[in-house]
Amino acid sequence: MAGERILVVEDEEDILELIRYNLSKEGFKVQCVSSGEEGLTVAQNNPPDLIILDLMLPGVDGLDVCRKVKSDRRTAVIPIIMVTAKGEEVDIVTGLELGADDYVSKPFSPRVLSARIKSVLRRKTLAAQPKDAVLNVKELSIDPGRHQVTLEGKLLELTFSEFKILQFLMSNRGWVYTRQQIVDAVHGRDYPVTDRSIDVQIVGLRKTLGSYGDLIETVRGVGYRFQGDNERSLS
Repeated sequence: MAGERILVVEDEEDILELIRYNLSKEGFKVQCVSSGEEGLTVAQNNPPDLIILDLMLPGVDGLDVCRKVKSDRRTAVIPIIMVTAKGEEVDIVTGLELGADDYVSKPFSPRVLSARIKSVLRRKTLAAQPKDAVLNVKELSIDPGRHQVTLEGKLLELTFSEFKILQFLMSNRGWVYTRQQIVDAVHGRDYPVTDRSIDVQIVGLRKTLGSYGDLIETVRGVGYRFQGDNERSLS
C-alpha cells in the first residue's frame, strides 16, 4: 500500500506532526491541513485515497466535513477514519451513520492508526469484488450464490436475516456498523423493524457459530463488527 495518499485534517499541531511523521515512515504520501474548510477544499480538488478526520475542529467541524464528503458524488467513495476524544460515543455513532468507515480515540498508538488505515484501504479494494463471491474465514464459509453457510464442512441452518447479517459483516471485516446501518443493509431503508432486533439475531448467530461466534464483536455504544484480518485469530 506504499504511496497511498492520506489527507489528515487535525487542528492540534503536535498530533498532526505525530501522524504525518509516522505515516510518512510507513510509505504513505501525507498531506496535512488544520481546518475543516481546508480539508473539504483538498478533498474536492485533489481527492486522496483516505482521510483521517478529527471531529473537534474550529469552524466547520469534523461531522460537517464527513457529511459533505459523503454527500458529494466526487468524494463519497473516499474512506474516512475519525479521530475522537475518549467518551464521544454519540459523535462516533453519528459519524458512522454519516458514512465514516472507522475511528480511533485519543490518545492513540501510531501503530494502531497505521493498522486501521491499511485495513480500511484493504476493505476498499475488497468492496470492488463481485457481491456473490464466496467468503472464507478459517473453517467458516459463506456462499451467497448458493445461500449456504458451512462451518468445518457442516452446513449451518440460519434464518434469512441471520444469513444476510453474517454476509454483510463478513463482507466488511473490521468495519464497525450501528444497528440501524445493519438493518438498512439487510432489509433496506424504512423497513418496519426496531434496530434492537439486531441484538436478538446476533445472539442467535453467535450460538449457531459456536467457537466462531465471538468473531462478531460488540463495540460498546456503537454496534457490531466482524473481526478483521489483523485481529485475534482462532486456535
